[in-house]
Amino acid sequence: LAVTAVVFVGYTYIRNKHAREVAAMVSVESPADPKGPAQALIVVDEAMLQGGKTMLGGTVRNMSAQKLGPLAVEMELRRRQDGAAEKKLVALSPAEIEPQQEARYSLELKGQEYSSARVTALKINGTALLFTTAQGRKRPLERTESKTVTVDKHPPRKGEEFLNSADNPARIP
Repeated sequence: LAVTAVVFVGYTYIRNKHAREVAAMVSVESPADPKGPAQALIVVDEAMLQGGKTMLGGTVRNMSAQKLGPLAVEMELRRRQDGAAEKKLVALSPAEIEPQQEARYSLELKGQEYSSARVTALKINGTALLFTTAQGRKRPLERTESKTVTVDKHPPRKGEEFLNSADNPARIP
């Protein structure tokens, strides 16, 4: 009983120590989030498929009273193979936005490499800005060519015909 108690107390102590270390690392890595009203609205369009490529994009609208720029949208891409996250900065076109104006961003990726993408930050010279997101344009329906397949029935050869079928009913004695 004493050995079990010692093992349990040791496990609890090590688990709590590890949790404190992880919390300290997370607080050091994440910079202080900006406070205040959102300065931009990011409209995220659904991914467009074009052959083997995937197009991600949308618009950024300046909701503040001042000119913003040069801006870049930070996206987190999740790889299909190992599930690891990869961050990419996508520049806006135009890079500077006047108040109540919009700019577009787009990123072309191979569809086989990534499973998901999401907007994580809006940056101006490496500094994060407050933003809100909204859903943008939906992906158009994929059109498939309708093909009519006609199957010709060949007359059954001798020995291949069923004796009792819906087309040829017969009485069984």
